[in-house]
Amino acid sequence: MNTATSPSLPVIARPRSVERLVRGRPTSDGAGVRLTRVLTHDLQRRLDPFLMLDAFGSDRRDDYIAGFPDHPHRGFETITVMLEGRMRHRDSAGHEGLLESGGVQWMTAARGVIHSEMPEQEDGRMEGFQFWLNLPAADKMGAPWYRDFTADEIPQWRGEGVSARVIAGSAMGVQARVERAATQPLILDLQLEAGAHFAQPLPPTHNAFVYVHRGELAVGTQSVPTGRMAILANAADRDGVLLEASPQGARALLVAGRPLAEPIAQYGPFVMNTQAEILSALEDYRTGRLA
Repeated sequence: MNTATSPSLPVIARPRSVERLVRGRPTSDGAGVRLTRVLTHDLQRRLDPFLMLDAFGSDRRDDYIAGFPDHPHRGFETITVMLEGRMRHRDSAGHEGLLESGGVQWMTAARGVIHSEMPEQEDGRMEGFQFWLNLPAADKMGAPWYRDFTADEIPQWRGEGVSARVIAGSAMGVQARVERAATQPLILDLQLEAGAHFAQPLPPTHNAFVYVHRGELAVGTQSVPTGRMAILANAADRDGVLLEASPQGARALLVAGRPLAEPIAQYGPFVMNTQAEILSALEDYRTGRLA
C-alpha cells in the first residue's frame, strides 16, 4: 500500500464554515437496490461539478442482491467507493472488473456506455458510495474509459489519530491515481479517532462538502452527525477546512471540485448541456448507436 506519514497538519488561517446541513433521501435504483441519495438533483448547481452522491449500506441481501443490470450513461463520470462487499462491472466498451472491499472504480461514460454492476455475494454486508462527476462540454462526446483499484492501490496518508485515503486530488503531499484538469476533484475517505483533527487546504473557488457516515464531526462550531452532508460556505477569503472528531470518532468523505459553470441538462442516466443533446442521446440509445 502506498502510505505516507507526516507529523503536522497544514495551517488553515481562515477555515470555511458550514452553509447548511442536508439529510439524504431514502430511495431505490437499479433493480431495486435500497440507497440514500445524499446529493440530489436540486443541489447540482450548488455543488457543481458533482451531480450526485448515493450512499448504500445493508446487511440484508434483499436490499442489494438484484444489483444494477444493463443501463446506459452519457456525459459524465462515475466513481464508486466500496467499503465492504463485492460488485462485478461489465460494459459495452469491453471493460470488466471486480470491485471489492476497500476498492474504487472510476468509469468515464463520455459519449456513452451500457454497463452493469452486479453483486458477487449472496449474503453479508454491502456498503459504499457512488459519485457522479460532470464532464465539461468539450469532453462529453469523448471515448469511454474505465479503471478499478484494489484497496492496496489507493494512496493513503496517516497522521496522529487520523488517516486519509486519497481517491481523487491530493492531501498532505499524497496524490491520487486519477486526475481531472477541468474539474480538479478532491475525494478523501477520512477516518478520525476520538478528538482527532484534520486540515485540508481548498481553493476558495471550489465547491465543497463533508458527508459523515460514522460518528460525528465538528466543522468549526457546527456539529455534523452521522448521515448528514455539510455544504461548506464559499468565500473568497477562505483557505481550507478544519475538521474535529467527536469523542466517538468519525468516518467521513471530504469532497471538493472546481465548478464547470456550464448548463446542465439531465434526463435519467444522460447528462448533457442542452435538451437537443439529451434527445440525441435518447435516439442513439434507442437505435443502438450510444455504445
